[in-house]
Amino acid sequence: MSSTALQTKNTARFTSKSTNDFLKALEENEIQHVDFKFTDMTGIGQHTAQDVTSIDKDMIEKGLFFDGSSIAGWKSINESDMILKPDVTKWCLDPFAAQPTMKVFCDVIEPKTGKPYNRDPRSIAKNAEEYLKKTGIADTIYVGPEAEFFVFEDVRINVEMNHVSYYVDSEEGPYNRGREYDGGNLGHRPRTKGGYFPDAPVDSLANIRAEMLTVLKHMGVTVEKHHHEVAPSQCELGIKYSTLTDCADNMMLYKYVVHNVAHAYGKTATFMPKPIFGDNGSGMHCHQSLYKNGKPLFAGKEYADLSETCLYYIGGIIKHARALNAFTNPSTNSYKRLVPGYEAPVLLAYSQSNRSASCRIPYALSPHGKRVEVRFPDPTANVYLAFSAMLMAGLDGIENKIHPGEAMDKNLYDLPVEELANVPTVCGSLREAMEALRADHEFLLKGDVFSKDMLEGYIELKMGDIDMFETMPHPIEYMMYYSA
Repeated sequence: MSSTALQTKNTARFTSKSTNDFLKALEENEIQHVDFKFTDMTGIGQHTAQDVTSIDKDMIEKGLFFDGSSIAGWKSINESDMILKPDVTKWCLDPFAAQPTMKVFCDVIEPKTGKPYNRDPRSIAKNAEEYLKKTGIADTIYVGPEAEFFVFEDVRINVEMNHVSYYVDSEEGPYNRGREYDGGNLGHRPRTKGGYFPDAPVDSLANIRAEMLTVLKHMGVTVEKHHHEVAPSQCELGIKYSTLTDCADNMMLYKYVVHNVAHAYGKTATFMPKPIFGDNGSGMHCHQSLYKNGKPLFAGKEYADLSETCLYYIGGIIKHARALNAFTNPSTNSYKRLVPGYEAPVLLAYSQSNRSASCRIPYALSPHGKRVEVRFPDPTANVYLAFSAMLMAGLDGIENKIHPGEAMDKNLYDLPVEELANVPTVCGSLREAMEALRADHEFLLKGDVFSKDMLEGYIELKMGDIDMFETMPHPIEYMMYYSA
C-alpha cells in the first residue's frame, strides 16, 4: 500500500461558509500549517505556508502579503508587494503533507486598490462568470474537462550548449518488448495506439489511477471514473463537471494529485501533450453548456437537437479558435499533438458524435445533457484562462449570431484534398497562436474580463518559450543536415 492510501481517511471536503467556519475547521482538524495556494499565468500551481499560530480572523480577511515580482509574468521589483486573499469556501486537507496541512485557494489582490489583480488567472475566471450573468444570456456555465497524462518510470532531460537530449522509459512502452528485466520480461503491454481499455495485466496502471481517484475524492472533488488511454503509459481520470471557477480549482487539484500519487509510487507523471513520438498525445477535451434559471440553453430542435443558442456558441468558438489556441494550447509541445493522424482535432468543424471534429456534440439522454465538447485544448493550458477564453468566444458567437455553417458528419481525416482546403484549421505553432491572439482579442476584453495589460504580459511570457524553442538546435537537425 502506498503512503497516500494511509492518509486519505484523514482528509476533508470543502465545508466552510465563513471565516469563523474556516478557523473552526483549522482547530477541529488539528492543523499545523495553512498552505496558501494560487496559480501563475502559465498555469503552474504556487504556494506559501503559514504556521497555524499566525492565522487569525484579521489575517484571513485582510490577506497575506507576498512578493509578486518573483512570479513569472507578474510584477516588476519596484512594485512587488501583492496580497493573497484566501477563499475560505475552497479548502482541503493535504494528504501528501507530513504534518497536518490545510490547502486553501487564494485570489491575488492589488494592495493599492484592494481589487483583484488583472493578471491573476483565478480572478479572471471569476470575472468571466460575472460577465456571463451581466449579459443576461445565461447565469451559469458548466465545464467538464477530460485531461490525459502519461506515467513513466524514468525521465532524463539534458539541455546544454553542446548536448540536447531526453530519455523516457515505461515498462508499458512497446519499445521495451525485447528488453531484459531482472526476473524476466513478462511481455504484457499495449501496442502502439493500442492502449484503449485493455484489462490487466496489459493495463498495468489501474491501481495507481484508482488511488489518484480516491485521493481526489477525499480532497473534495466529485469523481466518476478512470481508464487507460490510447497510447501505452497514457491515462485519464474522470471528474464531474462543475461551474467554471470551481472546475478550474478542481483541475488544479487533479494535477496536484496525479503528480504526487505518481511520485509516491516511485513513478513520474506528465501532462505534456506529446511526450512520445509516433503515438497519440494528451488532450483535454472540454465539455461546455449554458444554463439560465436552472434550464439548459443548449437543447433545442436544430441539428443534433441543439438550440440556435448552442450553434451560435459553436460559431464563436470556431471563429476565434486560432486566438483561443494561445490559451488552450499554450506550449510549443502542444503543436506536436495537433497534427493529423493521431486523433487530434486539427480541423475547425462541428459534428454529432464525430471525434474527428474540433467541436463534437456528444449523444445525450436528456436536454440537460446537451453540450458541446471542444476537443483541441490540451492539459498544459492554464485552466482558469482557457475556460474563460472559450466562454468569451462562445458568448461573442451568441451576441453576434455567428452561425458555424453546416455540420460535417464525414470522417474529416479522410476528406478529399479539394474539400479539405475549404475547412479552417487550428494554429500550427505557438508563434501562430500568439500572432492570432494579437490580431483577435477584442472579444476577450468585453466586461473587463481580460485586460490588454494581461494579454500583453501573457504574450511576452510565451514569446520567451518560443524564442528558446526556435533557437535551440534539435538532435534531428544533426541527423538531417550535419553532412550538408
